[in-house]
Amino acid sequence: MARPIVAIVGRPNVGKSTLFNRIVGDRVAIVEGVPGVTRDRLYQDADWNGRKFTLVDTGGLDYREDGQIISNVRKQAELAISEADVVLFLVDAREGPTGTDDDVAAILRRTDKPVILVANKVEEFHKPNELYEFYKLGLGDPLPVSAAQGMNTGELLDDIARKLPPAEDDEEEQEITKIAVIGRPNVGKSSLVNSLLGEERVIVSDIPGTTRDAIDTFIERNDRQYLIIDTAGIRRRSKIGIATEKYSVIRSLRAIDRSDVVLMLIDAVERLTEQDKKIAGYAHEKGRASIIVVNKWDLVQKDDRTSNQYIEELRSGLAFMQYAPVMFISALTGQRVHRVLEVVDYVAEQQNMRISTGNLNDLIKEATMHSPTPQDKGRKLKIFYGTQAGVKPPTFLLFVNEPELMHFSYLRYLENQLRSAYGFEGTPIKIYLRKR
Repeated sequence: MARPIVAIVGRPNVGKSTLFNRIVGDRVAIVEGVPGVTRDRLYQDADWNGRKFTLVDTGGLDYREDGQIISNVRKQAELAISEADVVLFLVDAREGPTGTDDDVAAILRRTDKPVILVANKVEEFHKPNELYEFYKLGLGDPLPVSAAQGMNTGELLDDIARKLPPAEDDEEEQEITKIAVIGRPNVGKSSLVNSLLGEERVIVSDIPGTTRDAIDTFIERNDRQYLIIDTAGIRRRSKIGIATEKYSVIRSLRAIDRSDVVLMLIDAVERLTEQDKKIAGYAHEKGRASIIVVNKWDLVQKDDRTSNQYIEELRSGLAFMQYAPVMFISALTGQRVHRVLEVVDYVAEQQNMRISTGNLNDLIKEATMHSPTPQDKGRKLKIFYGTQAGVKPPTFLLFVNEPELMHFSYLRYLENQLRSAYGFEGTPIKIYLRKR
């Protein structure tokens, strides 16, 4: 299930990144007293009193790119509004409302999305009359905060929580496998979707960035149901130019959040890139089952060693995703596309696999006998027992005497033992320690 999105919008240098950092509790965004520092979207999961959401630092309504102030302000504001579940409209209490603020407010007044008018950089909270001029924006009471000092941010978070949409109930979708098709622009995502669907359901173009929205399509094959989500390509920050591509990243990340299985497309000709690694890393961190799909394989000159060499290159570059199966296809010619859903079914079963507590503890006992647990300064790690806490991804709890004695290499060893015995191909494995 995708988390609700809360977007911070406003003109440059009103403190959006400072507020972002204050809410997520870390200095994630770069903060500098110069307008336009944030050039791309930043995303971070946040939690307030058990209500989870994804906060987006939109990086400012940067109208300096082409000088068309009203046009660019309107375009970026409308895109931010369309993607968010709640909009935080940040203004500068010291400077008062500006013409840019007026333009954004005019757009926000026409939306049906919840909007919170946040007056930042307030120094004296006992003087509310200093905020009266913001009422002319027509967005209700301005909520005073000082993001730099953390003043009144708790009240802001309470207001956000009240305006978030109710938690979704997705029990009816448990039998539908949700597949997100992700990757850089122009790697053939839309072509693959069309090939799977057998029709031109998605526009295909050789111009990067054609797909702006995450497009959902239901299909049924062999009595199985699938929801295929075609996403906009995720580009490197330096390559993101127009506003629509900036906000398309939100859709792609949301699609990964909503998915069960991710098809990570790689361009066979361009080979693995740093941006591919970042995209795959996001899916891995979110615990999504993944399949590495090397597209445009028909364009590669091959011999009997080419595929093995390519796999070695992928395994080296995506060391954190050794579990993901690799497929070589051509979405254009249909080469091996028919096998994609077969592999999806397989990894979906793997990510839903459960191991009985008895079998798990037998495996742990055998593993620790073969390779003793770590020790430090006379203290030895003891694993009392383990249990599987969940699936999608498979999640295990180990109850131990001293969690700090566990070394990451030993956790990797235990993970390898689990995979050797039970497979779990295509899915990450999460192992957590609990002190008994």
